[in-house]
Amino acid sequence: MRDRKHNRLECTCLEKMKVGIIGSGNIGTDLLMKLMRSKILEVTTMIGIDRHSDGLKRAKANGLKVIVNGIDGFLERPELADILFDATSAKAHVKHVEALKGSGKQLIDLTPAAVGPSVVPPVNMDDFSDEAVVNMITCGGQATIPVVHAVNRVAPVDYAEIVATIASKSAGPGTRANIDEFTITTRKGIETIGGARKGKAIIILNPAEPPIIMRDTVYCEVSEGAMDKEAVTESVAAMVQEVQRYVPGYRLRSEPVFDENRVTVFIEVEGAGDYLESYSGNLDIMTAAAVKVAEEIALSKLGQTSTGKAKAAGRQ
Repeated sequence: MRDRKHNRLECTCLEKMKVGIIGSGNIGTDLLMKLMRSKILEVTTMIGIDRHSDGLKRAKANGLKVIVNGIDGFLERPELADILFDATSAKAHVKHVEALKGSGKQLIDLTPAAVGPSVVPPVNMDDFSDEAVVNMITCGGQATIPVVHAVNRVAPVDYAEIVATIASKSAGPGTRANIDEFTITTRKGIETIGGARKGKAIIILNPAEPPIIMRDTVYCEVSEGAMDKEAVTESVAAMVQEVQRYVPGYRLRSEPVFDENRVTVFIEVEGAGDYLESYSGNLDIMTAAAVKVAEEIALSKLGQTSTGKAKAAGRQ
């Protein structure tokens, strides 16, 4: 049964869907901490190549099956997981997609490779639950595209520009290797999901000590004469509440700032502190969004045999 207000499927079954993580760096390890709390997903394995990484050590300590020879090792034990999270790099992800073809596994991509359709949970989750590969865009995309969409649904956006500022300390090797992909993938998401006719994305790694929390600036130019300040303010506030359902540290820094047909929205994201400190909101919003997507996919599949689904079918 679909709860439209909260955009989720209710499921009364007790079965959990098995999931695994590819990558044992910062993103994969934070993801591990979140998945272990899920009431819908059962994390069973972490797949890496560095047996001495903190992520694999934590996975082993928590009773997960640890695989140290990458995706090849998982393909020897495919029963371990139905959904895989790829927390490696854009280049590695392309290889993983190829290796998993025909396996029947679903892959949630936390790299900016953009191989599959891009998903922002409160905007277009329902469109892609059956896709073999879905892409989580970037941390900046997950933080700012909902705002662009919120503006665009009440005032057509001709141009949107976002600036994502994150603590340098929170950017691991994978994030740093993907800077070029970040700008390209985020820009595309601003346009295709956010709805802007043209978009631009900038990321800044701030080396300040103590580290700052993630801050995002969203600048939108709307069509001439289309600006409705009250409608835009209400739409943005409603969207922030939607994101807060799975990222509690996501919030407005101030009310939207208007200047004729332009509006600027200031967002900050405080992390939950599951793995890195709370300044790592960029890490938190990616992993929380990925878990949200996986839970929606799992509920959709498990719901096919749940009593909730059966009751809903009986009422039609």
